[in-house]
Amino acid sequence: MLNYRIVVYPARRLLELYDGTQRIGYYPIAVGKRSTPTPPGQYTIATKVVNPGGAFGSRWLGLSIPFYGIHGTNNPSSIGQAVSKGCIRMHNHDVENLFRLVEIGTPVTIDP
Repeated sequence: MLNYRIVVYPARRLLELYDGTQRIGYYPIAVGKRSTPTPPGQYTIATKVVNPGGAFGSRWLGLSIPFYGIHGTNNPSSIGQAVSKGCIRMHNHDVENLFRLVEIGTPVTIDP
């Protein structure tokens, strides 16, 4: 039985994937800029969309807080930066891997 959860560390520009207490993956990310920070808190994956279009890259994992998600990017040079409107950006190949593994309802913790 898989017990996946995601932990996002905006200050470290890092997303970690856990199965229970075992870290099974980690990925570099981009986060919200100072004027539109990534909101800390406890959420879940609420939606999954393949090829959402535009700046969202190849995958969208919508969070249970409206208008925020984990998604790919058409600007890979932004990864590692605080440049988004609050969403969590990943390289497309990384978000595609994450998308395959997690289900709707997967817990997501965004560290303050």
